[in-house]
Amino acid sequence: MDLSTILGIIAAFGLMIVAMMTGGGVLLFVDPASLVIVGGGTIGATLVHYPFKEFARALAVGKKAFFHRDEPAKETIEQLIRFATKARKEGILALQSVMGEVEDTFFLKGMQMAVDGQEPDELKVMLDREIDYIQERHETGADIFIAMGTYAPAMGMVGTLIGLVQMLQTMDDPSTIGPAMAVALLTTFYGAVAANVVCMPMSGKLKNRSQEEVLRKTLIAEGMRCVLAGENPRIMEQKLHAYIPPKHRESSFGKKD
Repeated sequence: MDLSTILGIIAAFGLMIVAMMTGGGVLLFVDPASLVIVGGGTIGATLVHYPFKEFARALAVGKKAFFHRDEPAKETIEQLIRFATKARKEGILALQSVMGEVEDTFFLKGMQMAVDGQEPDELKVMLDREIDYIQERHETGADIFIAMGTYAPAMGMVGTLIGLVQMLQTMDDPSTIGPAMAVALLTTFYGAVAANVVCMPMSGKLKNRSQEEVLRKTLIAEGMRCVLAGENPRIMEQKLHAYIPPKHRESSFGKKD
């Protein structure tokens, strides 16, 4: 579970709830009609913009903002160095005996390609192509949340206009002014909250997650190319360390960078 996402949501909504309670209670800010206008309008506009399959996929990917298993790049490098050393000593076919240690399907694919006799440069090209497609899918998912964050305030303004029209048409009945004004103001409030507390932050978190995953897969692609080419593990380690910040570079050969 991603602690920063959970803490961020708790802090944002918690502070808003405290502010609401000091001004008369949370129930004053609950209006089903406003929720329907903002929620339904945002989803409807997003479905007009994107195909339903991409929208559904983005919602499924959204869970990565809350649930994420951290896989440090240095651990991936250490594993690659270990496999490179084994392949250099025992031959590339020796990688078959360590495939059970790998859970990542992308990593397994690279190892299987190496064992099957793929040329180093061709292996790298094929894995890089898959990385590009993965990155493209991730960007689409993040863009959908950005679109929702754009439409939510707009739907809030639509709700505000609806409420104002209703209020102006019934000015002769003071009892209707309050409910109409509530719809007018609360839709703007809901739209702002949905955009700035949920949609936009989730888009940013998904982009960060995508960068981490792409980095790890890039390390795997370059590492497997080096393994298949039979490069010296020390030289291979230096190449892979170029992808990560200096403070995270720890040599598997007992020497810090």
